[in-house]
Amino acid sequence: MKKIASIFIATVLICSLASMAIAQDESYFEEEGYTSLFNGEDLTGWKIPEGDNGHWNVIEGVIDYDARSEAEGEKHLWSEKEYEDFKLHVEWRFKGYGDQLYNVPIILPNGDYLKDENGNVHRKAMPNADSGILLKGAGQTNLWCWPAGSGELWSVRNDQSLPPEVRAAAIPKENADKPVGEWNAFDIIVKGDRITVVNNGIVVINNALFPGLDTTGPIGFQHHGGVDEETGKLGPASSLVQFRNIWIKEL
Repeated sequence: MKKIASIFIATVLICSLASMAIAQDESYFEEEGYTSLFNGEDLTGWKIPEGDNGHWNVIEGVIDYDARSEAEGEKHLWSEKEYEDFKLHVEWRFKGYGDQLYNVPIILPNGDYLKDENGNVHRKAMPNADSGILLKGAGQTNLWCWPAGSGELWSVRNDQSLPPEVRAAAIPKENADKPVGEWNAFDIIVKGDRITVVNNGIVVINNALFPGLDTTGPIGFQHHGGVDEETGKLGPASSLVQFRNIWIKEL
């Protein structure tokens, strides 16, 4: 009976988030009991990496990052507050691509990469940008330009010690991303060690297991890539990313 109740509750939450993903009106989230994590003016409530030197910034009402943080240590942007179980709404977009092409692999439904007859991973050079939404300081759902689409739980899919069905559940059911330059809406349910991701109204990750996520921690936005010291250009998987309309509701 408890299992049936849990499935029913998860289904209701997923249906609710799927309808929310296209809603961008501030009053909607306030009426639903969400709290804003971004005031649209500055980074109050967020921990800027020490020595960042202004690369995590607010420009025209959105959080803007150029992948060039000068922090010597970790370069991610973290919320000051920590959370356990929650529903999170985040709108994001890539501003552009890194300065070089990236050799992107094809992810198969079982989590492995497509390989040629010689056992080599098949790759295609293409423009790319890369970031992520960090969950409770322990998990991540990817934002990138790969054919698989955003929302993937990278560390789960790549953990060969996990059962095949767990790895497969960490792969987006479809690529629901909008083109680079356009805004996407993520709605994420985190409950214990389970994650659901709705991308632009489409459930791409459905109640997937994320071992080790049953904890409390901050929300974060990922630094990725950066300047190649040899060429002086941005790497092909850099976080040229913006965020806005960030709301959270603790469960």
